[in-house]
Amino acid sequence: MHNSNRVIIRDENYDNKTLRLNETLFSNANGYIGVRGTLEEGVPADFSTMRGMYLAGVYEIIPMKQAESLCNLIEKKQTMLNVADTQSIDLYVCGERFDMGTGELISNQRILDMDNGFTSRKVIWKSPLGNTIKIETKRMTHLGIPQLFTIEYSVTSMDFDGEIVFDSWHIADVKNYSDPTDPRLAAESPSYLTVNCAEAIDNSTLCVSSTGVSDISIASATSGILLGEDDFIDVYDNTDDRRVCTYYKGHISEGQEIRLVKFSTFSDSQISDDPGKDALAVLQDALEEVKADGSGLSHLYDKQTKILKEFWDQSALKIMGDDDLDLAMSFNMYQMFCSAPRIPGYSIAAKGLTGEGYEGHYFWDTEMYALPFFTLTDTKLAKNILHFRYKTLQKARENAGLLGHKKGALYPWRTITGEECSGYFPSGTAAYHINGAVSYAIVQYYLATGDKNFILKEGAEIMIEIARLWLDTGNYDRKGRFVINEVTGPDEYTCMVDNNFYTNCAAAHGMKWMVKFLQIFANTPEIISLKQRLKLTDKEISEITEAADKMYLPYDEELGINPQDDSFLQKPVWDLENTPREEFPLLLHYHPLHLYRYQVCKQADTVLAHFLFPEDADKQTMEKSFRYYEKITTHDSSLSTCVFSMQASRLGLYDEAAAYFGDSAKLDLMNLHGNSSDGVHTANMGGSYMAFIYGFGGIRIGEDGLSVNPFLPGMLSGYSFKFKYHGRLIEVSVSEKEILVELLSGDELEFSHGEKRYKITGGEKCNIKQ
Repeated sequence: MHNSNRVIIRDENYDNKTLRLNETLFSNANGYIGVRGTLEEGVPADFSTMRGMYLAGVYEIIPMKQAESLCNLIEKKQTMLNVADTQSIDLYVCGERFDMGTGELISNQRILDMDNGFTSRKVIWKSPLGNTIKIETKRMTHLGIPQLFTIEYSVTSMDFDGEIVFDSWHIADVKNYSDPTDPRLAAESPSYLTVNCAEAIDNSTLCVSSTGVSDISIASATSGILLGEDDFIDVYDNTDDRRVCTYYKGHISEGQEIRLVKFSTFSDSQISDDPGKDALAVLQDALEEVKADGSGLSHLYDKQTKILKEFWDQSALKIMGDDDLDLAMSFNMYQMFCSAPRIPGYSIAAKGLTGEGYEGHYFWDTEMYALPFFTLTDTKLAKNILHFRYKTLQKARENAGLLGHKKGALYPWRTITGEECSGYFPSGTAAYHINGAVSYAIVQYYLATGDKNFILKEGAEIMIEIARLWLDTGNYDRKGRFVINEVTGPDEYTCMVDNNFYTNCAAAHGMKWMVKFLQIFANTPEIISLKQRLKLTDKEISEITEAADKMYLPYDEELGINPQDDSFLQKPVWDLENTPREEFPLLLHYHPLHLYRYQVCKQADTVLAHFLFPEDADKQTMEKSFRYYEKITTHDSSLSTCVFSMQASRLGLYDEAAAYFGDSAKLDLMNLHGNSSDGVHTANMGGSYMAFIYGFGGIRIGEDGLSVNPFLPGMLSGYSFKFKYHGRLIEVSVSEKEILVELLSGDELEFSHGEKRYKITGGEKCNIKQ
């Protein structure tokens, strides 16, 4: 692998071993469209490929039959859909089909350019008959035109004259990927779509499909332009009623380059009343722009570059002393940016739009791990993500009702539409802490941006319904403590417990902040009206306040730690040291009940609580707890090492912080968990950002404002990062000699470092190294 700045280049072998991984790493996405980095010409039948094109929020509802149909158990779920295949292009030279498995593959490179927003392939191939060609493809999902995907397919003859044919396919009859051996993927791959039409219209092709249960219509349209040859014949062939092929036939001479520029546009009935018409209109606009420009896609590429320049200018993170780490962090940030919804009302799935792992569901991961990146770099995208929880608030109320709650809203553990999709409630629906992730995210967004309008229009109502849920879930024990029983915390190897420390901390935090928001905005018409509409009384507010103040937080006097829950320390400790490596992750090798009876953690739980809610434990308790849980945590979840890194930073355990961070940041680019082939780990990417900015960078945003307390890990020679705070753009630069804080734009900035307070104005730098 080579890299320069923010460009990844991989010399690729043509084999089944790395194929699906590279499909993930070289995918394209823009928040609405996601396209796996599959090969245009396809692969042999015995190769494993996840050939997918996805649209945000497009799903089908499928049965999820329970063995025993107990009251209100979930028996259906949503799953993301592979919506079409407009990637496929077959190339023939002198009658021979281009296939890297035949002839001689002289060179084969994959490229991801994160400054300019495209992926490319560069191949030199000699056919079985001895004709040598150079192929370069360039793919882009446009960040400024969310419904547009383009492929430039360039062919150069290196040593022959002869016939050349492009078969450009538009296939509506597609299926999802499946793997019955992996619980993170769908077990079956039936055809979820009914193809309504597949036809040629003027110089374009149009396919329209529909789902059977969710009642969503999906449209895709394509068109092509040939550059470099005027004498080509193009013919539209309706192979059948499920696919259309456009044949381009002509002549190529030695040294000549011919380019096929293929445009694909998408729409669906959730964003348009007439998806087919909409897709064709977007396609026509793109074609007109290219024709007006007269130089292929250069104008569209320039727009893409401009968008990414703005992104990097306000979020860039530069690491000195470890080029691999620097590249991994850039890759993580780029993937998150490309996964973010440009259309309000959608969220970020666990795999973004890069693959079908976890079936395209949104989890607590989004608010807890991914959102902080956007809160500090792009307020508009952050608000789009938060809006999803407001859009689905009524469904969260209904979900709470299904579980017997008389008041409040409970967000589903995994979802696309706002309805619960978890079929295993002990580690799914019982994870009430997702409510805490949503409320915490709202508070952090407010503290970082000062966005009062969001709180008044959406945030306050969410906070009220979450607080009501906590009040209805918990009760007072005989000692007068407010307790929350039969819930599951972040650690999925410990389920259905009483008084999970993390959950109780999150609940108290959310309830207290609900009351604060009502106090801060008490006299606004919005809050007065909201209280009336929700029938929120002073008595209920008082009850919420009392429950938060009397929340029970478990503490063990003997060990000096916060137990993960009431029964956790009563269990035997799992012998991790003598567990064979091939038995990890444990969830794939041991029955859940077996895991639940041991002290063994899949991921950070109490450690995460200490990082997010440091006011709930003193430093000595946090240090002892860190050391205790460090010994019994497997980090089988990708959401774990990043948390241990940021908390180690907070505790001054700098060597440990650096070690945990390295694993977290390189997870996907180096495929450290061996499952990045199913899609990137979006939340871990956000977690690695948090570990750097909040951990190494020492950024903390609270009611008392901004504090900056960075340190330089021993393996680095320096670093710098940019972030936003209340409309200001700030850069922090750290080296062995100095720590500089610079206000790049915005009003005067006041912040703290240690016990000192500083003020700087626009363009001013301040060296805060003691």
